[in-house]
Amino acid sequence: MVKHQPLQVYEKQVFLSLVTGIYGCRWKRYQRSQDESSKWECAWFIILGSSFLLLLFWAYFWLVAQNDFNDFNWSLYNHSGEWRDETIPILTSTTVGLSYITFLLILALFHISLGQQLNLYWVHKIGIVATLLTTVSGFVSVDDIWGDEWEIILVSLQFTAPFLHIGGLVTVTAVSWLVAGYVVRKERSNFQVMVLAIYILVLLALCMAPLTFTCPCIMDRHVLKPPPAIIGRRGAPMLAPENTVMSFTRALQHGAGSLEADVTISVDGVPFLIRDHTLRRTTDISKVFPSREHEDASFFNWTEIHSLNAGHWFLESDPYWTVNTLSAKDRSKIGNQTICSLVEMLRLAARANSSVLLNIRKPAPEHPRFRSWFMDTLWTLQKAGISQKKVTWAPDTDRGRVRGLLQTTNEKLSVEEIRHRGITSLTLHYRKISYEDIQVYLANNVSLTVYPVNEPWLYSILWCSGVPSVSSDAPQVLRKVPYPVWLMSHSAYNFIWISSDLVSVAVVMGIFFFQKWKISGMQNYNPEQIVLSAVARRTSRDVNIMKEKLIFSELNNGLGSTEELSLYPENGRVTYSHGGLSC
Repeated sequence: MVKHQPLQVYEKQVFLSLVTGIYGCRWKRYQRSQDESSKWECAWFIILGSSFLLLLFWAYFWLVAQNDFNDFNWSLYNHSGEWRDETIPILTSTTVGLSYITFLLILALFHISLGQQLNLYWVHKIGIVATLLTTVSGFVSVDDIWGDEWEIILVSLQFTAPFLHIGGLVTVTAVSWLVAGYVVRKERSNFQVMVLAIYILVLLALCMAPLTFTCPCIMDRHVLKPPPAIIGRRGAPMLAPENTVMSFTRALQHGAGSLEADVTISVDGVPFLIRDHTLRRTTDISKVFPSREHEDASFFNWTEIHSLNAGHWFLESDPYWTVNTLSAKDRSKIGNQTICSLVEMLRLAARANSSVLLNIRKPAPEHPRFRSWFMDTLWTLQKAGISQKKVTWAPDTDRGRVRGLLQTTNEKLSVEEIRHRGITSLTLHYRKISYEDIQVYLANNVSLTVYPVNEPWLYSILWCSGVPSVSSDAPQVLRKVPYPVWLMSHSAYNFIWISSDLVSVAVVMGIFFFQKWKISGMQNYNPEQIVLSAVARRTSRDVNIMKEKLIFSELNNGLGSTEELSLYPENGRVTYSHGGLSC
């Protein structure tokens, strides 16, 4: 009797070879395995997934923090004393790291879906650890230098939450294919039950997440108020050096209705405009007065201050990445800018019939104008010929002497304290104020200005919230936002929310039923019904025959000398002959 073992026919699996080769350096068929992955490799998969989530959060943070990139570099400058644009290396490393980790995660998911054993190559393990450590060190550094900026995550969710909800549903629905394939196996384990329970909880939490959303732009269109007035914060510092005449002129040309400036008093009593405590960053003082570059700007006289160039630094450092977009004429004009005095800015605003917001830095006690700074500033206002009703003064000190001028504060105060102090307006950072706070202030007729607002998404949130004015480094950008980026009625959003949840749940249930049906069919399948005729059906170019075996056994005497085995198929079969007999 002759027993035949079917030919083992293997097709070329180029895609599988690429997946296992890139992920685990297993390019050959014999290197691959469909056995269960070891606990060590499962741990590496968890580390890979955790690294992806951490990097995704990190990338999202920097995406929304673009609104404050200049403030980040300014914070670094105050810590180190050197101006460097650190956002470029951060964005580059984040993009590279996220792309690398995402690619490895996709390969790992392909392994799971194809039933292949996870076996991460050691080079990738080093890469994952290096990426993870770099990201963690970035978190620690940002928390130390720029810790308040984490709050922008919560602010941005007012704008992005509905879209993140849809994206999360799509992701969790897609992952159900892998989860279902794992939990519907014939063998049962406590870990499978735990995986299923976690998945169901995540899906339910995601479906109910919109109940926690606070999105100002989910509102009826007829309730929408007029757009917030735009204040040029230090002019238009993306188009010209901050706190210069050219910067304020560009702000007015691009639709700013008001101007905001930082005021410092010189040693001879001339108010001038500068943000920093020193002249190092925004002037060429290292060339003109190299021995005094670390000296406080207020201890220079106006003649010395006015002799410094305040434009070359802008062209060299390109703080907003906008220099290349400027014309040659504008760059030439920027190169000749000097520090602007308060009277120059006020006269410019008066000619344009614009209001101004002044952030005045009081001189130090040892400064010669410590006792007269207030009168110096007030005399400058009178000299400029601007109406006092057009001037808002901060901080809210010397209230007894400030008559006819509007006063504002950068402190977040209760309505009762605002009335007690006699303040008419607040100027608050967007991180300090919530949607509920805005509604309380507006209900009590408190004028509110929010800063810094440089991105359309943040401008849209504040517009929908009813904020009357915003202070911006980018008036030229906000002017091009004629309507909130998105606006949706409550009924429309509820329909989208409920519909997407129902579709997601239905698809997940369908996937689980299909996986269960497929596993049941495989368990009931009879292998003896398989007829392998691949050699007869396919050409040699399509099939790679890796192995051919025939197992023979004879009940009597076995094979004799006249027995002949032919390995050449005749009409698609392998023949065996014994004497004159042929099988």
